Amino acid sequence: MPRPDRRLPTPRAMIVAPQPEAVEAGAAVLAAGGSAVDALLACAFTQGVVDPLMCGVAGLGVLQLHDPASGATTVLDGLSTCPAACTPTMWEAAFERECSDGYGYVLANRANEIGHGAVTTPGILRLLAEAHRRWGRTPWRDLFGHAIGFAEGGWIIRPHVHTMMTANEAAYGRLPYVDKLALTPDGRRLYVREDGTPRRMGEVVRNPDLAATLAAIARDGAEAFHAGDIAARIAADMRAHGGLLTEADLAGFQPRETAPIRVAYRGFTVSLPAPPAGGIVVAEGLRILERFDLAALGHNTPRYIHIVSEAMRIALRDREEHIGDPAFHPPPLDRLLSDAHADACAARIRDGEAAPRRHAAGEPRDTTTVSVVDRDGMVASLTHTLGVPSGVIPPGLGFMLNGAMNWYDPRPGRPGSIAPGKKRFSSMAPTIVFRGATPVATLGAPGGAWIGVALLQVLLNILDFGMTMQEAVMAPRFSATTPAIDIGNRIPHAVQRELEAMGHEVRRAFHSYPFAAPHGIAVWDGVPEGGADPQRDGLAQGVA
Repeated sequence: MPRPDRRLPTPRAMIVAPQPEAVEAGAAVLAAGGSAVDALLACAFTQGVVDPLMCGVAGLGVLQLHDPASGATTVLDGLSTCPAACTPTMWEAAFERECSDGYGYVLANRANEIGHGAVTTPGILRLLAEAHRRWGRTPWRDLFGHAIGFAEGGWIIRPHVHTMMTANEAAYGRLPYVDKLALTPDGRRLYVREDGTPRRMGEVVRNPDLAATLAAIARDGAEAFHAGDIAARIAADMRAHGGLLTEADLAGFQPRETAPIRVAYRGFTVSLPAPPAGGIVVAEGLRILERFDLAALGHNTPRYIHIVSEAMRIALRDREEHIGDPAFHPPPLDRLLSDAHADACAARIRDGEAAPRRHAAGEPRDTTTVSVVDRDGMVASLTHTLGVPSGVIPPGLGFMLNGAMNWYDPRPGRPGSIAPGKKRFSSMAPTIVFRGATPVATLGAPGGAWIGVALLQVLLNILDFGMTMQEAVMAPRFSATTPAIDIGNRIPHAVQRELEAMGHEVRRAFHSYPFAAPHGIAVWDGVPEGGADPQRDGLAQGVA
């Protein structure tokens, strides 16, 4: 029997993100004729309202964009910096250990994880303002309507938001999230019940203070945050509680524009953000894996998982040893992405030489993403975050400040050590794939150190196995960011047994969709198709 005819309009533009309210905001902008950047901004502002532990106006992020008018592809780096008051040794004596999952560092006083000392200089708003200045066509003030509306009228606590609110990461060396929600009077009022527990799924959160803050930014621009009344109120709260961030730090931050890393793979070109963003892990993995016939091995067979895991470990090791803030530690990208290095790594895998088994250091998983393709062929992908939530909500402003000092190594002399004005390596890697000069896919993911290994697998799923974007982000994944190979619960037990017989330690996650949460859009023959990882609450929405 033939398949029923499709009776939905063919989309000409599309947006995908983990928050349906934010997708609604971006899709409305696309439908009104806005550019991909306009839609991305409307989505990002709304994400900060309805996913307040993942991102917000006091966060940080990385944007990759392809402009069809000029043919140029560029990256805007809005990753945060250490405040000027930081010193390399300020927490050396308080250092206890690395977090057991590789996400951050444990201090005796927890000053790098919670409270005013954990806050870095945020960069996301100036990144978004610069993107709008160059590629926006909808007036700035018109991009805040949905965000302000959800802040004023309320938004429902979705399953993934509740998962984060109730997260207890004490086993890894980090604090329970309820401690952060309850740190300030505003946090307790917004997110904590009278019995001291986080608010429950289905409850409605209203945040009129955040609505007023967003209205001020809509009216006065990003400078209201970086140099105006909002900056003054943040700085005053910092001074009152011994924080490091100052008005001068806020005023002085500027996003960096960088050229993307571009690597050839199976006849396509994959464009990725350069350090300190996380594209190098994906790029090096692709360079190594192009030396293998992965399709012939079969998807997620024991041999396939073995080879891809070894490539992951090599890329993660090289990142940890060589990659930091390029302004402090110039990265050896030419060597890491060279044919000679890829050939040598592939040969070691074939010879059975095991890559180092270690925990991959990285930022925690409190991140989100959005990708957009518009009618004109502009492609924009943003990943942004609070690092870890600091718990600090300056009085009356409604948003939580980032806690990204947790990313920095408190031990001096390392690529990720503390220094004034320094950025830390981030796994965030918004990606664009080209066939010739034409973009055919874009994707991003939240998920800390899992971002690189997840995006790598989605790219292999699309480019080696021909999956649709939805199939690619839903397919069972695995990770080699720990000494074991961690596998999702949908990978067959027979595969696990064969991997163990090959000498691997294998750990089975109880989640169906673990290891980051990729979201993306493919554009084959000019028609966009989206994919949203079911782990989050996301949505891909087309616009005719």
